[in-house]
Amino acid sequence: MKILWFTWKDRKNPHAGGAEIINEEIAKRLVRDGHRVTFIVAGFSGGKPEEEIDGFRIIRVGNRWSVYLKAYQYYIKHLKNYADLIIEEINTIPFMTQWYTEREKRVLFIYQLCREVWFYQLFFPLNLIGYLLEPIYLFLLRKNVVVTESKSTKSDLIKSGFNPKKTYIIPIGVEIRLLKKIQSIEKYPAFTMLSLGTIRAMKRTHHHIEAFEFAKKKIPELELIIAGEADKNYQKKILRMIANNQYNEDIKYLGRVTLKKKIKLLRQSHFITVTSVKEGWGLVVTEAASQGTPAIVYDVDGLRDSVKGGKTGIICRQNTPESLASNIIKLYRNKKLYGILKNNAWHWSKKLNFDKSYQEFKKIIITKYESNGS
Repeated sequence: MKILWFTWKDRKNPHAGGAEIINEEIAKRLVRDGHRVTFIVAGFSGGKPEEEIDGFRIIRVGNRWSVYLKAYQYYIKHLKNYADLIIEEINTIPFMTQWYTEREKRVLFIYQLCREVWFYQLFFPLNLIGYLLEPIYLFLLRKNVVVTESKSTKSDLIKSGFNPKKTYIIPIGVEIRLLKKIQSIEKYPAFTMLSLGTIRAMKRTHHHIEAFEFAKKKIPELELIIAGEADKNYQKKILRMIANNQYNEDIKYLGRVTLKKKIKLLRQSHFITVTSVKEGWGLVVTEAASQGTPAIVYDVDGLRDSVKGGKTGIICRQNTPESLASNIIKLYRNKKLYGILKNNAWHWSKKLNFDKSYQEFKKIIITKYESNGS
């Protein structure tokens, strides 16, 4: 099949996250099975207009905001009626390919719905416009086949009018190699809290710093590591908070890290905290689990899917820094609980890999969609 994949960013984009890892791991496997995959994504500073990676083609047009119009224009000029299948990924804003594609079959790929996120990521009135428009465009798209990664998002989609029989879930995978023996882990000497991932308002990284400060009063040896690509404006807030924190000597801010460094952080930290407003799944939770590191997370969509509360990690009762801190203290004091969560998280991560993700994607969407149509 010739597959045309619309999404606003690729893995080389400075703002790339878990979704882009999943997309390109699936694309690699599609290519290995003989399919042709072409991504249409937004350009970015230093990004090539076009390149081939792992056998699939990436075409970059426009920028974060103009990509939707530019993708349409590029399609009409160069790719009209080229594809057998169109995958339209919706990450806050849809491409609305159903309005201008013709004979191609189409699958929507939606990791999460974003209504709450608009108010964290955009300024007024754009945040309000996005919030009000989302239910409208979802209504217009509701007849499409759609694939997602969690029960939480599937439930959201059904509430928005999507057909449960045409809404599919694929299991998540992790790109980093599973730790072979959990007994071989050497954690940092001090009890270490890890904040890893894109640093932006909807991730609520500032809650990690506040929780750290609360917990530090009860755990003198506690240390905090913050790592990830940062939104510039939000980064300023985080750096100010660190500088003004009474325990700033025990907070390390690393910024963006290499894959090798990321694995080391995941493996040697004692636990990871994730406090997003919403997630499709929470890939970093599963990545941490694969390295023998449990998570403490907020009770929100996606994170309540990637953590089995009390079994593979802890889900906070309230989504507040105080609740997060109390669970950090609980984990520190209860060594037996910590050992159970660490082992269970690691064992569960064994079941989650991209080969399984791809097989489900192919079986549920491509094979089914080839035979049944829209």
